[in-house]
Amino acid sequence: MGHSHVQHGPDPEVGQLARTLLIGGLLLAGVATVISVWMLWPAAEDRVDTVPYAVEGSHTLSAEVLTVGSVCPVIVVDPAVPGGSFDFPDGCNEVTFSVPEEAAPVTLQVPPYLARAGLRAGDKVQLFVIPDATPEGALYGVVGIERSTPIALLAVIFVIVTGLVARLRGLLALVGLVFAGFVLAEFMLPALLAGQTGFGVALAGSSLIMIVVLYLAHGVSIRTSAALAGTLISVLITAMIGLWGIRSARLSGISDDTGELLMLHASDISYSGLLASAVIIAGLGVLNDVTITQTSAVWELRAAAPQMSRARLFSSGMRIGRDHIASSIYTIVFAYAGTALALLMLISIYDRPLLGLFVDEPIGEEVVRTLASAIGLVLAVPVTTAIAALTVAGPRAVISPALDG
Repeated sequence: MGHSHVQHGPDPEVGQLARTLLIGGLLLAGVATVISVWMLWPAAEDRVDTVPYAVEGSHTLSAEVLTVGSVCPVIVVDPAVPGGSFDFPDGCNEVTFSVPEEAAPVTLQVPPYLARAGLRAGDKVQLFVIPDATPEGALYGVVGIERSTPIALLAVIFVIVTGLVARLRGLLALVGLVFAGFVLAEFMLPALLAGQTGFGVALAGSSLIMIVVLYLAHGVSIRTSAALAGTLISVLITAMIGLWGIRSARLSGISDDTGELLMLHASDISYSGLLASAVIIAGLGVLNDVTITQTSAVWELRAAAPQMSRARLFSSGMRIGRDHIASSIYTIVFAYAGTALALLMLISIYDRPLLGLFVDEPIGEEVVRTLASAIGLVLAVPVTTAIAALTVAGPRAVISPALDG
């Protein structure tokens, strides 16, 4: 006589309760985010006035490169040889331009970085013009090379490749990126300039971005909601660790000329709060990647093994997450190494102990920012995996083939 064996998994009601708590928690987080953004949004009178870029009457224009002189050599001064003079080759670092407002070509000595940028005849350059600045006429200066065409081409290629490979989901991600830029430009930057607390602005703005971006790119579902919950919790963890690190390391947030120049125009800014905002914003992209991947991994494991318990789902998801942690940490560290390669090369030249480098504010800032982001990233894996394992569909009964008795 045939019979079947039924193996039941753990109580599926665990998942239903977890889903209810997840949805309720995210609704509260969404309401808190909207209220926070509304309260922190700077009024028109609180926004910092724009500062004129140049003196009144000046303007920029496009000029064409006609000829490019030789590059001036780098002179290394020997401290053992006092005094001395150095003669540069005639015409080095000089570029001749065709200027629409002048009948004759204009020759200017350009900064070393422009002289070494590979300028060629026919290239377009933006010039800064102060009319009637001298008895001979206008005064010219080089603003920079016109790069709009290659940058626009790269942007178009990026959109096309994203659409072809990722299709609608990729294009929706680009829409989310535009929304993130809007929140950053219209809310976060003006609020920080107006003197609002950097910690609050960064949390509110980052939460708003993540809520919209995740649901827009991945759809409204329990899976996406689990990833969003993991992301928001991890952002909060990263923010708290970053804030503690900044205060403990006594970082001011003013590490270069940019910070000092900003102080002249926006004296109400909390620069330590600004640095805390940078820590939170810098970790958003990688956190999003980790939480989405972990949630998807748990969902795929459930589809492949319907009978697997939630505890085994968590354990299997963590094995995947450990590999992801390693690659993501490399991403954080190498991203900084790539952007600060010249600084790292300069540091390697000087004979200084490694720990002595942390005394320098720029290095200390980047180390704290990188470590805070890395800690938040590592903790995001177990947090998100646990949420996903609790909210994924419960184990299904497995019915073995009928046996003849």
